[in-house]
Amino acid sequence: MKIIDAHAHIFEHITGLGRAGEFRAIGNGVGKWADGSTMQVVPEGYGDKEFLVESLLKILDDNNVEKAILLQGILYGFQNEYIHEVAKEHSDRFKAAVTLDPFCKDALKILEHFIVDFDSKIFKFEISIGGGMMGYHDDFIIDSEVMDRLYRRINEVENATLVLDIGSPSMASCQIEAVARIAKKYPDLNIVICHLLAPHKEDEEALKIALPYLKATNVWIDLSALPWNTAPEDYPFPVSLKFIKLAKDILGADKIIWGTDSPAVLTKFDYKDLYTYIMESDVFTEKELEAVFYDNAVKAYYI
Repeated sequence: MKIIDAHAHIFEHITGLGRAGEFRAIGNGVGKWADGSTMQVVPEGYGDKEFLVESLLKILDDNNVEKAILLQGILYGFQNEYIHEVAKEHSDRFKAAVTLDPFCKDALKILEHFIVDFDSKIFKFEISIGGGMMGYHDDFIIDSEVMDRLYRRINEVENATLVLDIGSPSMASCQIEAVARIAKKYPDLNIVICHLLAPHKEDEEALKIALPYLKATNVWIDLSALPWNTAPEDYPFPVSLKFIKLAKDILGADKIIWGTDSPAVLTKFDYKDLYTYIMESDVFTEKELEAVFYDNAVKAYYI
């Protein structure tokens, strides 16, 4: 079966920012927040203060994964130049997203640089409180003018994809009604929502309420980091499978995209387990698995 990892990260150096301030690399794949807490974000043996394309390529090759979408994570710090260079050099393996903070005074100028000079087609905004902009900005409406001015310009880009990480159902950033408004306002703009809304174990009822808002022809959801968010649970991650089945029932198998959120998830899980638990389950038919692991990403990201 052909596989695309539709949610992966690489970075030259950890330079993150979040609700706990700056996130500084201290070695051996560990970062330290400004409040003194630490977090392992690179699995041992794959990087010291970095997770380079060579490390990701080894993982992909070892698991027979054909391609990957390189997204951006504020946890690691913006990596626009680096992943643009990587995607250009390895165009047969990667498509790369750009990102920016919409509250920058020159946000539109930055976006225009990405569109004109990088020929960018994928635009990610990590909004969540847990690992995104709402962790270090006051709460804001995700389709307010400060955001919509960027969506309008992105909508003018041919074959563009907007990626939104809006966090978990309990977070103020999880504005599913706003996503529905964006999808309706820009029906020709592909939109991918990350992490199946990053549900925790207790969020089944919240998902039942939230997922119908994402039922639109131009909206997909990805499954990245699902066992991370539903932890603790052991392989084959029954709660994650229950939530995937729920998403299939509400949205359809053609709207679900597989991804991992590597490398941070690999500090807790084996890469292989992140796809075999789905493949070996009875959630999807063989044809649906081909869609989830490959065809849906091709459509959503114009691969």
